[in-house]
Amino acid sequence: MPATGRGSLLFIGNATTLIRYNGFNLLTDPNFLHRGQRAYLGYGLTTKRLTEPALRIDELPPLDAVVLSHMHGDHWDRVTRKGLDRDTEIVTTRHAARRLGRQGFKRTTGLSIWQQHELRGPGGSVTITALPARHAPGSAETLLPPVMGSMLEFCDSEGLPDLRLLISGDTLMDRRLESIPIRFPDVDVAVVHLGGTKLLGLMTVTMDGEQGSRYVDLVDPTTVVPVHFDDYAAFASPLSDFKQHMLSCGLDDRVVYLERGQSLQLTGRRSSV
Repeated sequence: MPATGRGSLLFIGNATTLIRYNGFNLLTDPNFLHRGQRAYLGYGLTTKRLTEPALRIDELPPLDAVVLSHMHGDHWDRVTRKGLDRDTEIVTTRHAARRLGRQGFKRTTGLSIWQQHELRGPGGSVTITALPARHAPGSAETLLPPVMGSMLEFCDSEGLPDLRLLISGDTLMDRRLESIPIRFPDVDVAVVHLGGTKLLGLMTVTMDGEQGSRYVDLVDPTTVVPVHFDDYAAFASPLSDFKQHMLSCGLDDRVVYLERGQSLQLTGRRSSV
C-alpha cells in the first residue's frame, strides 16, 4: 500500500516554518522582518533581528491556514500584518484571535488549551489541538501574551492517522506539559522552540538547551527539529547548548538541524509494505 502522505517542513527562520503535507500548506508563527529590524515585545521592549528569513512573504504558496502560537513581534510582525491576505485562516489563542480581528483578519479561530480545530481537504484532514505552554516563570506569566503549543494530526481521505507533528510554542518546562505525552503518544515530528530568551537580560522566557532536551525526553518524538535559537539578540542560549544536552542524554540521533531555507521531508506512517 503506498504512503498516504508525503510532504516537507521548510525552515524559514526563527519559529517560522512552512508545512506542506497531504495537500495542505500551513505556515507557523510568521516572522518576515529583515536583518537589523526590531521586533516589538510589549512594554517598550524590542529585540533586533540578526538574520534574514529564507523567504519573503510574497514568495509563499497559497496558504490553507496559519498556526500562531502567540502575539509577540518575533512571531507575528508588521510585515506579516501588511502582507498577509486578510482572508487567511488563522488558528491561535483566544487572546491573539481577538487582536487579529481588530487588525482586519476575520477568519480567526481562537482555541483554549486542548480545544481542537479541523481543516478538511481533498486528500484528508488535519486537526489542530492547542497544547499547554508557559511563557514566563511564576506570576510573570500574566505579563506576557497567552501562548499555546500545537499538535497537528494529519489523516488520510479515509480518516486514518498518517502523521502527528508537534509544535512546542514559546514555553518553559512546567508540570502542565506532562499531560501532552499522555494525550498524544507516538509523536512523529516535534518542532521545538529554544533560545533561552531573556527579557531585560534577566528573566528567561523560552527553553534553553537543557530545558529543550528535557522537553524532547518528555514528549518522546521520533524526529526533532530545533527552531527559534539565533535570529534575535534576546536569545541567550545558542544551539550548541541544545546539541550538547541532547548528546549527553543520548537523544542526539533524533535531531535534524536545518539551516534557514532547508527542508525536512515528511513521510506518512502508512508506507508501502
